[in-house]
Amino acid sequence: MKEFDRTERIGAELRRALVQILREEVKDRRLHLITVQEVRVSRDLAHAKVYFTCFPSDEEARDQQRLLNGPLAGFLRHELAHRTRLRAIPELQFLHDESISHGERLSRLIDEAVAGERREAES
Repeated sequence: MKEFDRTERIGAELRRALVQILREEVKDRRLHLITVQEVRVSRDLAHAKVYFTCFPSDEEARDQQRLLNGPLAGFLRHELAHRTRLRAIPELQFLHDESISHGERLSRLIDEAVAGERREAES
């Protein structure tokens, strides 16, 4: 149980630092609208999955994911090394978090179903 708590704390620290780096250091305008949702660190602290969303829409998510996992990956790890107190910085894997868009889709479907029931009840 203690190990789980440690990975959560490290994930939260990495998330805070990544948000700060992306806001202050990264000049690419394509990345200014992303939100880091969560960082999940492996038990051995060697890998971290970084889940992000894009607001107001997720249309550019693939380009952003490719950019974060490609050219910016080394820069982000280097900056994390300077901003955190970790001995070793985990290898980062950025993944687009689709849970928000799925939730919006489900909400829209529910609203449509309720509206359909109201129309049937009125007629």
